[in-house]
Amino acid sequence: MPDKKKVLIINRRAPYGRSNARDSLDVALTCGVFEMPISILFADDGVFQLIGNHQAGDIGQKNLSANLAALPMYDIDQLFVCTESLNTHGLTFDSLEHSATQLDQTAIQQLIQDHDVVLTF
Repeated sequence: MPDKKKVLIINRRAPYGRSNARDSLDVALTCGVFEMPISILFADDGVFQLIGNHQAGDIGQKNLSANLAALPMYDIDQLFVCTESLNTHGLTFDSLEHSATQLDQTAIQQLIQDHDVVLTF
């Protein structure tokens, strides 16, 4: 059986307002069911997905934290966050509820090259 393709999902959108964040996590969980190697990068406004205490109910949406918390159950533990995006939004690594490895632009380029499939949401 051939090796499974390594998939990188890049989350660039805020957690609410559009379905991008939820769709990307659904894709990640689906790939996890098929035991595909998955990595997720949070960049641009996507870094807000890693912050805790979202009040999604106030805007009539479900909180994404449960989806993020479920990732390890699907063996998805390769989470990355763009250091530049954190800085741009005035966030610190300590302000993140969900742990992720910080990457600079050079490391992000290498991460993208190391994957067979790259999906951007």
